[in-house]
Amino acid sequence: MKTDSDAQLENLIQHVAETLLDHRHQLTTAESCTGGWLAKCCTDLTGSSIWFDRGFVPYSNQAKQDLLSVSATTIEKYGAVSKETAIEMAEGALKNSQASISVAITGIAGPTGGTKIKPVGTVCFAFSIKNNPTISAQYLFKGDREMIRRQAVTTALEGIVKNARDTKHSMG
Repeated sequence: MKTDSDAQLENLIQHVAETLLDHRHQLTTAESCTGGWLAKCCTDLTGSSIWFDRGFVPYSNQAKQDLLSVSATTIEKYGAVSKETAIEMAEGALKNSQASISVAITGIAGPTGGTKIKPVGTVCFAFSIKNNPTISAQYLFKGDREMIRRQAVTTALEGIVKNARDTKHSMG
């Protein structure tokens, strides 16, 4: 089971900052199960306002709809923890910000809330870059609530780097 220390997260944030600056991206986050932890990590870095625009923490289903225009139908059909909801969260965050890249995280950190189909540790991600298709992924993390959330933050940061580096982006 992989866990990441605060020092490892700090190093990863530095890498995110360098990658976003190199590729002229500005980031916005949409976090449910991580409760703003990703945005906190980003803003821990001095000067992050150059590459970090804003973070949304739509924890409730209604907040996902109100802040990010996630469809009630999507939540009803697929659930709040789904790749489909994560995609709408990422796209909504991009539309409601000045950013060029977004990440969305929605999951079940536990210790309760899991089902047979979506057990505790199920976390869905989506990465959206302006003028590109949104990419999504689903993981099953192991551990307690903090470990699951920490793994989700790490996975999001790694995904930001990969998508910012590998995707064509046109400014404006």
